[in-house]
Amino acid sequence: MKLEVLKYPNKKLKKKSRSVSKVNQVIQDLARDMFETMYLDNGIGLAAPQVGELIRLIILDVALIDPDHPEDHKPDPVALVNPEIEKAEGTIEYEEGCLSCPELIVPVTRSEKVWVNYLDLDGKPSKLTAEGLKAVCIQHEIDHLDGILLVDKMGRLEKDMYRKKRIRVAKDEKALANIL
Repeated sequence: MKLEVLKYPNKKLKKKSRSVSKVNQVIQDLARDMFETMYLDNGIGLAAPQVGELIRLIILDVALIDPDHPEDHKPDPVALVNPEIEKAEGTIEYEEGCLSCPELIVPVTRSEKVWVNYLDLDGKPSKLTAEGLKAVCIQHEIDHLDGILLVDKMGRLEKDMYRKKRIRVAKDEKALANIL
């Protein structure tokens, strides 16, 4: 089922998410719906707070590229419950977009490689090492769990201008109730 993706400046996006105490069918169903939503919106990552669920769950699918045939992409979907970055190294700057911040691209400096501990959708402790775009995506989605948005990576003037633009859109959509 496609879920509604909350848009900045919805105040729910700034709240910190709570840990998932038990991976159950509800969490598994939410992850499935999040994947459907992300794919329909052409995203590569989505955090539960972006769909109004303040829990520590992220999903991503950064396609694997065959080095011998760069035009070939293989899906690589993964769901991470209670993800924690154990270690990070290097730096990379990437122009990031966000499903919750329409029409916004921001250059962000992040760690180039991360080691992540998490629970899989069966509730089993798991580890993942990611680099490049996949590492960037994981860090971006974990930011959402902590109430950190892409607009928080911008200068104050840029952020204020974007916020005013998004408030005008919210007024047009009559969605002012949850504005920051």
